[in-house]
Amino acid sequence: MYFNGIYHLFYQYNPKGAVWGNIVWAHSVSKDLINWHALEAAIFPSKPFDQFGCWSGSATILPGNKPIILYTGIVDANNTQVQNFAVPANLSDPFLRHWIKPNSNPLIVADDFVNKTSFRDPTTAWMAPDGHWRITIGGRRKRRGMSFLYRSRDFFRWTKAKHPLHSMAATGNWECPDFFPVSTDGVTGLDTSVIGPKVKHVFKVSLDLTRYEYYTIGTYDLESDRYVPDKDMIDGWNGLRFDYGNFYASKSFFDPSKNRRILWGWANESDSTDKDVEKGWAGIQLIPRTVVLDPTGKQLLQWPIEELESLRRENMEMSNLELKQGEKVEIEQITAAQADVEVTFTFASLDKAEPFDEKWDRYDAEKICREKKSTVGGGLGPFGLATLASKKLEEFTPVFFRIFKDKDKHLVLMCSDASMSSIEEDKTKMVDGKDAYRPSFGGFVNVDLKDMKISLRSLIDNSVVESFAAGGKTVITSRVYPVMALYGDAHLYAFNNGTETIQIESFNAWNMDTPEHMNHELKD
Repeated sequence: MYFNGIYHLFYQYNPKGAVWGNIVWAHSVSKDLINWHALEAAIFPSKPFDQFGCWSGSATILPGNKPIILYTGIVDANNTQVQNFAVPANLSDPFLRHWIKPNSNPLIVADDFVNKTSFRDPTTAWMAPDGHWRITIGGRRKRRGMSFLYRSRDFFRWTKAKHPLHSMAATGNWECPDFFPVSTDGVTGLDTSVIGPKVKHVFKVSLDLTRYEYYTIGTYDLESDRYVPDKDMIDGWNGLRFDYGNFYASKSFFDPSKNRRILWGWANESDSTDKDVEKGWAGIQLIPRTVVLDPTGKQLLQWPIEELESLRRENMEMSNLELKQGEKVEIEQITAAQADVEVTFTFASLDKAEPFDEKWDRYDAEKICREKKSTVGGGLGPFGLATLASKKLEEFTPVFFRIFKDKDKHLVLMCSDASMSSIEEDKTKMVDGKDAYRPSFGGFVNVDLKDMKISLRSLIDNSVVESFAAGGKTVITSRVYPVMALYGDAHLYAFNNGTETIQIESFNAWNMDTPEHMNHELKD
């Protein structure tokens, strides 16, 4: 949340180890979303209503500029879940270091029609025109995913609505729901309570069964108090995602200082649990992203926050570089282990695009990427970047495009392939959480190719590669753990393994500085 000039990040944390358990709300603060200072935990198990854990939730700024946190408390060893609130102990403390959990908790207890062990993650509240607050809470009814709706006049006495805000059959437990408005007229972000003309709503859910996130764009029907996805939206496992890679449990918030909506997601480790324990930490927050509605109204656009550019240092530029079939060129003069790279690829013709195989599942881009790797030659593609690469490409993480000819259009496939990211024994299947996860992630990019070009921005940072295609239409994050391509031994290449010659119209890369973690004394 943003409060009185300070950004506050609250996050799930185990202070006793790099594995799940002993969950508290850790707390860090920043003035620019880039340089952060860790404070003491804001919320931790201490009362009967949260003695077995303080799980996820959200912050809301109430009238009078008063922040309040809603969170899920675990009350017993059976994982029975209730919804609690906490408030700052001292509003005059600019960093809100201490939080109080009143004894009037819990605020919301599951009724007999709610699965008490799948009832969590309350959203930021919004106020409807009737003056009543609303929140939605994730859960399930048998195999049907549910987003329960609750209303309150005063924020402290909540009543469950007869119908959920939204639900979907056969999607399993819904975690970390998010519900927010987006403008259909420009790129200005909207406060969570904005409802009216030139506004659409986004509903996002993290699916426990797939460990991916899905969203739809639609209408908030005030008369029925329900969210209705647009008719052409796919609701469920084949739907749109914020990120087609290692990305989960995201939350968005409205930043009034710059009138923008910011999305922030979490990437867990792809490494083995044993390795996590060995290094002593697990899980990272990715770079915050601004979120706006694409002009088509059919999807969202995501882009790294502008503050990230404050870390840019030495710059390397080039243009009009030709890549024939099988060619690669090393991008030198930058530190390839920690870089921000922007490139625009162009091509003369779509004639060499391979036919899209009708046997393929067009909703399973990841499977196609596993089959059509960067080393498998094609027509128009594969072309892209080989990131975090060893000098002789014994290990590398390619981010690339391949263009197919469908019945009446072209399909652009984007892949981020971690399967070759490390020379360690390839373990692509998770077994009891012990083995490494080296997936070949993929998503389609809904881009118009009439100008014969496509852009890519990749944020490379030692063990993570976040890639944004076509101005943020499709995003893929990969967690990787190279053994050879570390620090000064990491390399970056542009490559083309298709028969169609690719032109790099423009290329910009920056060395990226390391943020300050502000471990010095905070000054009020």
